[in-house]
Amino acid sequence: MARKRLTQIFPFLLPIRVWQKNLFFRITCYFDKNNYAKKVGDLLPYECSSTKSRMINDHSGYDIMYQENKVDNLKLTSKTLNKILIYPGETFSFCLLTKNVKKYGKYKDGLVLVDDKIVAKKGGGICQISNLIYYLCLMSPLTIVERHGHRVKSLPNNEQDELEGIDATINSGWLDLKVKNNTQDIYQIFIDFDCTYMYGQLLTNNVVNISYEIINSNLKYFSKDGKIYESVSVVRVTRDRNTNEIVKSENLYDEVIEVTYKLPNDIVIEKR
Repeated sequence: MARKRLTQIFPFLLPIRVWQKNLFFRITCYFDKNNYAKKVGDLLPYECSSTKSRMINDHSGYDIMYQENKVDNLKLTSKTLNKILIYPGETFSFCLLTKNVKKYGKYKDGLVLVDDKIVAKKGGGICQISNLIYYLCLMSPLTIVERHGHRVKSLPNNEQDELEGIDATINSGWLDLKVKNNTQDIYQIFIDFDCTYMYGQLLTNNVVNISYEIINSNLKYFSKDGKIYESVSVVRVTRDRNTNEIVKSENLYDEVIEVTYKLPNDIVIEKR
């Protein structure tokens, strides 16, 4: 049996622990010698990568109210991130930019994973926007400095063609998404919404001569010690935009995650 944390034994200590972790996080960012992106500006002229993400998950199995609240949380979070410029040598930090979200409004209760269980919590669901930004940056020359995948996948995909293994969970003070610009160009995050989708673009100040595509390979499901896991490889294909020829294909990483929702009957589950 896993040993319980002090805040699990004494829940009233949790707000103090959260305040402490956030304080240490900001102090660390101040002294770690990184230049963090914080300036916004007019939209840059060239697109490096783009994507969209359906906001309402009709397959969650939970009250749709939490999905609607998540949409409001996403729009609120985007106000702290939209049009952020990442200059050469600068580092984008999701948690550092979203720390002042309260000045734009209040988070609502959305679904979030706590101790491997789905619960309702203020700000729940904003990982969808960190997932989107992470995906945009994977399809670019930017360098991922810090990224954390979920340990447990508790909900089915929102859409059938959704890629696996490209999530980026955040928890202010504990887990961040950080991306560094080691190029000579300026990059910018742009986020927009309609009634159904959240749209993301990574813009830049110079013509982009290459394109990137993220694909999955070796997607498998297996059972071990009474639990079901998903295993997948995340591959990036780089192409010449003028000729569409493949310049490079690289396996970025392999991801293994526990799956706790019921898989479709046609999914083959290996035994290990």
